[in-house]
Amino acid sequence: MTSQVLSEQSLGVQAFVALIRAHSAMTRRLNTQLTADHALTINDYEVLLRLARSDDRRMRRVDLAEQVLLTPSGITRLLDGLERAGYVEREGCESDRRVVYAVLTDAGLQKLRDASASHVAQIEAFFGTRFDEAELASVAGLLERLGEPESNEVCDPDLPAA
Repeated sequence: MTSQVLSEQSLGVQAFVALIRAHSAMTRRLNTQLTADHALTINDYEVLLRLARSDDRRMRRVDLAEQVLLTPSGITRLLDGLERAGYVEREGCESDRRVVYAVLTDAGLQKLRDASASHVAQIEAFFGTRFDEAELASVAGLLERLGEPESNEVCDPDLPAA
């Protein structure tokens, strides 16, 4: 029965499985490279990138957790490591003591800049060796239809000078 169910998957299920496998392979490879080259995980990089793009380089920790798809305890562990490294600082809110901000430090902004050049090049190489320009445009267009409408973000931080 199991082999029959697996062999009769709809195209939608096949596409979903292929997407999940591709995401896993790509994430594992890029995460390994980013960690080896810059001692940052992909989640670390994304947090630094989101903070760099936010007003005053700071965000409420709860909002940051939601944007990077982590639980409150997950974002706490991640931010604790970035704080120990000096890339992020914790800041309280004067008007509401329950609110805590994560603030990108100058060292964190520099770390993001340093990591971005090689990380973006690795992303380009990962896709560029598998797809030509027309295929990349098709893949990007198709995948954008699966995402949230406002999620047209890029990994390359177009950052102001520190």
